Amino acid sequence: MTFKFIHSADIHLDSPLCGLDRYEGAPAAEIRVATREAFTNLVRLAIDENVSFVLISGDLYDGDWKDYNTGLFLSKQLSELRAAGIRVFIVAGNHDAESRISRSLRMPENVKILSTTTPETVILEDIGAAVHGQGFPVGAVTKDLASTYPDAAKGFFNIGLLHTSITGREGHENYAPCSLETLLSKSYDYWALGHVHKREVLHENPWVVFPGNIQGRYVRETGPKGCTIVSVEDGICRSVEHRDLHVIRWARCEVDVSGSTHPEDVVDRVRVTVEEEFTKESGGFLAARIHIAGPCKAHGALSENPEKWINEIRSAVTDACGGSVWLEKIKIGTSTEVDLEQMIKRNDSLGDLLRYIETLESADTQELTRLVADDLADLKAKLPSEGGKDRINLESPERVREILKDVKHVLISRLISTGIEK
Repeated sequence: MTFKFIHSADIHLDSPLCGLDRYEGAPAAEIRVATREAFTNLVRLAIDENVSFVLISGDLYDGDWKDYNTGLFLSKQLSELRAAGIRVFIVAGNHDAESRISRSLRMPENVKILSTTTPETVILEDIGAAVHGQGFPVGAVTKDLASTYPDAAKGFFNIGLLHTSITGREGHENYAPCSLETLLSKSYDYWALGHVHKREVLHENPWVVFPGNIQGRYVRETGPKGCTIVSVEDGICRSVEHRDLHVIRWARCEVDVSGSTHPEDVVDRVRVTVEEEFTKESGGFLAARIHIAGPCKAHGALSENPEKWINEIRSAVTDACGGSVWLEKIKIGTSTEVDLEQMIKRNDSLGDLLRYIETLESADTQELTRLVADDLADLKAKLPSEGGKDRINLESPERVREILKDVKHVLISRLISTGIEK
């Protein structure tokens, strides 16, 4: 028997992409519909590839529906799969656990949501497959669900559908933990896992796969996102392939501008880097966070007027890539092109000042708190109390250390520009 199926997970339908609308210039229209368009791409792929069924390994929803529009959109898409003769099997995850979803609509008859109380098995006699799975009854499932799954059904291609962190994954809560050995002991042919948003193949023959989410929601979820399409022939996986579904691709661009003489040179380097990142993948929309670093003569001008040069970068990238690229954030982390260690050793007032600043940078939290309360009290009183997450927050020791570092480099740049370094 030959058939194909799609393994997807972590749809997070109608997720707001983590509040990106607060950023000036954010592509609001693209962000608002990103998860829906990615799901539409999933449905189109399933129909184009003539798969027998689609698996969704948890977190179909991002949480309880804000209104019934989420359900209406989903019902329409699932009905298109029904019209194409494609079945859908779903388990609930931590975001869409049974206890978290208060609104619902009747699913089309081609959709099967597996039990949240005990592992359930669906036998597909027509193609010789068996799908085993259990969803989350509550948001935080801390017991090993996999250990209670039944052994493989003899004579069938067996698939385990499970939302899990396995033995733990960075950035993800340790839900439904289990070991790879437990999964392998069931003698299934394919484990369709969900919960981890980065694609990962844990084992081959049998296959144990996290497909990743279908649409990155913020800058920590970089790179292509999509699903896994599996071809089965005579009970054996003949191919297991990733397919892109995202409509917005996230990227982090580290730009080394060492040796740049003028800020215009920095702008050009960033533009070239972003263009290269954009052309890595054909089509789609790129959202990128830029970190600029390296010692350079341009540091002084960049530090004195960062707002100007950040917007020069945005303008240059827009000119080069049109409306297909959005720079979510630009961080300038350059430094002066001098031997800082030698300057700190100087036996003069400049050396004394630099050594004092370094002492403050390495001071403990208590000392920095005293500095803000006493020496910087007047400055603190003049600062605005609001201004977003990037405001100057003297209550944070880490932020104070960052400011001291910036002060040190700006000071050196200005002294150098007046010839005092000689």
